[in-house]
Amino acid sequence: MTLKLISFELCPFVQRSVITLLEKRMEYEITYLTMQELKNPPQWFRDISPFGKVPVLRVGDVTLFESAVIMEYIDEIQAPSLHPTDPLQRALNRAWMKFGEELLMSQYRYATAADEATSKQNRQEIESGLSRLETILGDGPLFNGSEFSLIDASYAPLFMRLEILEGRHSTGLYDNKPRVARWAAALRQRDTVKNSVIAGLAGKYIDYIAHASDYAGKLFANTEPAR
Repeated sequence: MTLKLISFELCPFVQRSVITLLEKRMEYEITYLTMQELKNPPQWFRDISPFGKVPVLRVGDVTLFESAVIMEYIDEIQAPSLHPTDPLQRALNRAWMKFGEELLMSQYRYATAADEATSKQNRQEIESGLSRLETILGDGPLFNGSEFSLIDASYAPLFMRLEILEGRHSTGLYDNKPRVARWAAALRQRDTVKNSVIAGLAGKYIDYIAHASDYAGKLFANTEPAR
């Protein structure tokens, strides 16, 4: 049975699912909602998405929602598991995956901030979060050492978007965080991560930011958003 993902082309949460599918070498189809459909979801999407959000995964006539749940399902139906075998370590991974979701939201608010105060607040949230991760990471290069895990798929979209922002405006977010920087670099270089996004993601992401707000447009796109 072919798995069918429905998302928006810039969504970092669907990227986590795609990375997992690619790591498992599973077949899937993906359909992207347009920006207009994302803002005003069509009835067919509201019927299958309880929160009206992406991504959702269609498994036959069954719909799964929430990206963490989708990732877990994909992991469970195709061996070997991308979770640690030790129950405590597995639970710890899940806890830090949840932490990563909050960081992704801070990163989104930082990238689309309407003013300097909001930008600084969310940049500080990212800085604090990465500093916290620095204290719990080991020798790497990945979260659990040398083996790729579900938590790595979970964080890769964050690091990819931070790299895009860094290319437009120096953030210094990795300063004095060698373990986090090494982890981020290892994930960005992985083929399944590179192949998990649309062609031209960086340009489309910056264009999205440019239209998000005047402040974000000037900071990261160096342009005035079109009206």
